[in-house]
Amino acid sequence: MTDFSATQPSLEEAQKREKTILKLKLNTDPRWVDIASKNIEDILVDHAYCEQKAASTGISLIVKYPEKTRLVDELTELVAEEWAHFERVLQELRKRGHQLGRPRRDEYVVQLMAHVRKGGARERQLMDQLLVSALIEARSCERFKLLWKHIPDPELSKFYYELMVSEAGHFVAYVDLAKEYCDAREVDARLQELLQIEGEIVTSLPVRDDRMH
Repeated sequence: MTDFSATQPSLEEAQKREKTILKLKLNTDPRWVDIASKNIEDILVDHAYCEQKAASTGISLIVKYPEKTRLVDELTELVAEEWAHFERVLQELRKRGHQLGRPRRDEYVVQLMAHVRKGGARERQLMDQLLVSALIEARSCERFKLLWKHIPDPELSKFYYELMVSEAGHFVAYVDLAKEYCDAREVDARLQELLQIEGEIVTSLPVRDDRMH
């Protein structure tokens, strides 16, 4: 099983991993980190719900595909880590005197999930679900990297560095699971299609100061 709670890699190792695996077609608008850092309460609230939804997604996949032993084992660990991240974001909110607040609609995720193909082979649906989850982790990793490098709060900068490394590992785990249950060449081809779609979605969405995505 993948050990998601293992010791964090060095900065050099983390940067190498990030460059190797993140093949996003479009970088985040540089204006995002500037406006996000000025509205950190809303960003933390939205981030908390992103972690909660990531944990829920992992649970849903386990429930839908209980016969796939590796998926169940690895996603069980991933879910635990996502929930631990949710708890850590709550701590950051409360340290700053803020409450969790209400969940917000994540238009980015909604649009990306719409490209999970319905019908057809069960494994094809699984592949799409895993790859869409991988891309959400990749975009989160990219956003966390921006916050790590540019946010003026040193404590939050360190926090987002740690989460950046974690999200990179989740990206790898989801893609590897897709290749466990589907042909690797088919997975690579579909990943490229979804990367193009993901870039188009990011382009179409406004730059907001209250959303992680």
